[in-house]
Amino acid sequence: MSERLDDLTGRMRSIFAEVVTAYLEQGAPVGSKALTERVPLSPASIRGVMAELEARGLLTAPHTSAGRMPTETGLRLFVDGMMQMQRPHARTRAAIENELNSDDVAQALEATTTRLSGLSACAGIVTAPKREARLKQLAFMPLDQSRALAVMVGADGSVENRVVPLPQGTSPIALNEIANYVSGRLSGLTLSEAEARLRRDISDRKEQLDDQAADLVAAGLADWGKDQQAREVLIVRGRANLLDDKSAENLEQVKQLFEELENRQEIMRLLEGVRDGEGVRIFIGSENRMFALSGSSVIAAPYRDADDKVVGVIGVIGPTRLNYARVVPMVDFTAEALTRRMV
Repeated sequence: MSERLDDLTGRMRSIFAEVVTAYLEQGAPVGSKALTERVPLSPASIRGVMAELEARGLLTAPHTSAGRMPTETGLRLFVDGMMQMQRPHARTRAAIENELNSDDVAQALEATTTRLSGLSACAGIVTAPKREARLKQLAFMPLDQSRALAVMVGADGSVENRVVPLPQGTSPIALNEIANYVSGRLSGLTLSEAEARLRRDISDRKEQLDDQAADLVAAGLADWGKDQQAREVLIVRGRANLLDDKSAENLEQVKQLFEELENRQEIMRLLEGVRDGEGVRIFIGSENRMFALSGSSVIAAPYRDADDKVVGVIGVIGPTRLNYARVVPMVDFTAEALTRRMV
């Protein structure tokens, strides 16, 4: 059964809060002697209360004489019920907003994530809607009478292959003609622009193209465009910020976190859950399966467009001992600033 603040005495709450605060500030277990400077009690009395908090699963002692540090359960209790949020300083707010001045949304997102990473001393993460690719070339390779491999090359050098069904009677010559038409007349357009022009040209009979082949390509361009717009791009910045003075003591955890940050599909799956909520979400250690081994925390919030639709998520990933009181409002402010930028 999870512990509640109401289950703790006033003395227990006071000492618990001081232990967690000191641990988050110093990144090291806290001893009873050090707490005498914060709490007007004797070391023996403090040790007794700390032992009780340990028995309740809120504190743990990594070594016999190393002092206590909060467990993940203790951190969750502190974050949800005791933490006093710190509004981002005016300089911090200005630094974040300055990164949003770029006319290019992708550049603004990258710059803002890099700034958030530096300010929080964590790795910054953001998801952004994928911009629709511009078409360069289209080719078909017949596989059999009912299927062909469509190869689409984007202006950015990207290549996408899809197996497409062929209407009965579609000839290789017709496919070649429509491919030449697309590569010659539609190159440089976005997929939605290319689809619109193709349908208009066929309607106006400007091009003598096989109707079935043209309809196939127009529908394909529409589907590809929708698929690309629906995909999100994950940007990760500031991994080096995770290598601080304390990381040397937990090199295995840091190594594990770096490996986890390479698993973009899993990070995207985690952030997908943030899209459905309101405001900042906080995942501490093993509360999220992905970062359970590294013992890391994720703080993230969604941002919206002019239609109040969630279009992405921004946040940070760092050790569980990060300064939640400072970082949580910082992530919240950044998400709000991004929303204003998107409007």
